[in-house]
Amino acid sequence: MLTKRQNLVEVIKGGNPDRFVKQYEAFKMIMKTPITRLKPPVGGEIKNEWGVTLRWPEGQLGSFPVHTQDLKVIKDITKWRDSVKAPQLIYPEEAWEEAKAFVAQINREEEFATIFVAPGIFEHLHYLMGMEDALMNFYEEPEAMHELIDFLTDFELGLAKEFVDHLHPDALFHHDDWGSQKNSFISPEMFKEFILPAYKKIYGFYKANGVELVVHHSDSYAANLVPFMIEMGIDIWQGVMTTNNTPELIKQYGGQITFMGNIDSGVIDFPGWTRENIAEHVERACRTCGKLYFIPGASQGLGVSSFPGVYEATDEEIDRMSKIMF
Repeated sequence: MLTKRQNLVEVIKGGNPDRFVKQYEAFKMIMKTPITRLKPPVGGEIKNEWGVTLRWPEGQLGSFPVHTQDLKVIKDITKWRDSVKAPQLIYPEEAWEEAKAFVAQINREEEFATIFVAPGIFEHLHYLMGMEDALMNFYEEPEAMHELIDFLTDFELGLAKEFVDHLHPDALFHHDDWGSQKNSFISPEMFKEFILPAYKKIYGFYKANGVELVVHHSDSYAANLVPFMIEMGIDIWQGVMTTNNTPELIKQYGGQITFMGNIDSGVIDFPGWTRENIAEHVERACRTCGKLYFIPGASQGLGVSSFPGVYEATDEEIDRMSKIMF
């Protein structure tokens, strides 16, 4: 029987896996480092390390930045340098001890030691100024947006260097939502101009420094961006929703990139969830997408579910389909 890591490698290389990969089973996420991503508690509000106000209302599934005019970090994109200050990246060696101890316990033959990074470049833009301003500024102030993206890219490269130097990860799990359920937030042409160059630098750095796999989370429609994902070095697109027509993407791009998801979290992960419903969606995903270049799983951006038991039940149904199809 292949290890979790070996089995995933067989899937993405078009080899001979002996079962479906169960969601995130092959990735051991490194979450606690001195370079933190601050999040508010449920029902709470914080100002994060970039000065962005984040709020998590009771009854909602996650936090999101607040963009009333008084709380926007960037109110005028042409003056972004006056308000955007990058947080600290350099910490004393002892600050890395907890993360190093965690990494030392990872069995790298069984799992990928995986560093977690969020938010990504596009999300960072709308965190700082709001979605409406961000989308408008691509059109109205492209020069300033290029400058800000370069600044954020340099920060991410510094972040990557600290992670590589201290923790030596062999996989990266990077968030950046690029679309709604129906379409990408910006056109492929605009994506190519503004976003692609940044990620070619960021993912290129990781790949040049020992990271074997780049897994990118975007739980959205982004089928029109897949050629750019391949160009920037993404190995696995995690969060691919059914609106992308995943089986067709596998036929077109399998061998160049692997697709992880095709089970929309919203249709299985809700208060009244049932095992029968999960089984139906898992079976559909596995049968239509096949054994290679595909990892079945919910579109959620970590190995968790919003409601207790859903993630575990999904794993069990994937196991059931492995017994049927392998």
